[in-house]
Amino acid sequence: MNDIKIIIQARTGSTRLPQKMILPFYENEGIFSLILKRLTLNFKKENIILATSTNPNNDVLVDIAKKYEINYFRGSENDVLQRFIDAANEFNADKIIRVCADNPFLDMDFLNFLLQNFEKTDCDYMSFSTSEGTPTIKTHYGFWAEAVKLSALNKVKSMTDESLYHEHVTNFIYANKDVFDVRFFNISEEIESHDDIRLTIDTKTDFEIQKEIFNKIYKEKRNFNAFDVVSFLGENQQYMKIMKDEILKNQK
Repeated sequence: MNDIKIIIQARTGSTRLPQKMILPFYENEGIFSLILKRLTLNFKKENIILATSTNPNNDVLVDIAKKYEINYFRGSENDVLQRFIDAANEFNADKIIRVCADNPFLDMDFLNFLLQNFEKTDCDYMSFSTSEGTPTIKTHYGFWAEAVKLSALNKVKSMTDESLYHEHVTNFIYANKDVFDVRFFNISEEIESHDDIRLTIDTKTDFEIQKEIFNKIYKEKRNFNAFDVVSFLGENQQYMKIMKDEILKNQK
């Protein structure tokens, strides 16, 4: 079996916060660079791939990928599903761990747990969910990745032309559990009890408060995990109020 590939979805063309991937986040590094730094410390470089678009604005992301010596693929700007299929085919990935680059607090332990479990099973899709069954990709936490088989992505492509499902790569899969073999691990009660945590970056407010939080945590502990972040937020409630407001404004 081919190695599972970690494919990072990233582009510079965010409408709500342009250039969010490369704006200085910690010292002079942007969130994309920091995610690559953390991923390459924990996983084999040859198994990490940037999937961006052919838009010349994304040349800067390719340059960062080259700096960290990871592979990259350039495909469709808006049909992200097709971009993932093409990237997986280019690098012979039967199984994919999908990472969204706007989650600077991605937990490497959870990612490794997901990778190891997905390697041992033959399901179409695997990720984490709340106790009510909501996939974490539809929450605001920003701690988790998701795993999917290339064959499942090809099936999505053959079953729907809806732009929603071509922009949001995995939605169709967990919305159709009668068609796909979908498996979830429940997130911990400790994390779920803090449902006002928002650590995905869409807006300028997200960026500014997460920059503050990241700087304080990363200086103390480079290999931080989700529980470190939850503990920090518990002691710094001022951030939770801002996050709660942003969640209300940016419902998924």
